[in-house]
Amino acid sequence: MSVQDVIKDQVSKNRVVLYMKGSPDFPQCGFSANAVGILRACGVEGFFSVNVLENPEIRDGIKQYANWPTIPQLYVNGEFVGGSDIMVEMYQSGELQKMLEKTTA
Repeated sequence: MSVQDVIKDQVSKNRVVLYMKGSPDFPQCGFSANAVGILRACGVEGFFSVNVLENPEIRDGIKQYANWPTIPQLYVNGEFVGGSDIMVEMYQSGELQKMLEKTTA
């Protein structure tokens, strides 16, 4: 199974996926910590996370998968949402909360 297949499998089998540096309980960069904080502020606790620092192939592969150069990356219902900056904008507008509410319905 290729790295792209692994990523596609993770994204399609989990409603909310965050590719990040570190883990939700121990983020290893400020942007990842911010992304986790936003998800938790939206009431999302049980999301699937992937620590890209533990797997260089995933770290490189996820950038190609979404054609997005930075990490963290958020996926909801199989769709790429964006990185930390986009999550902040969507959270502030209320758009992210609405998107995430649909995942738990």
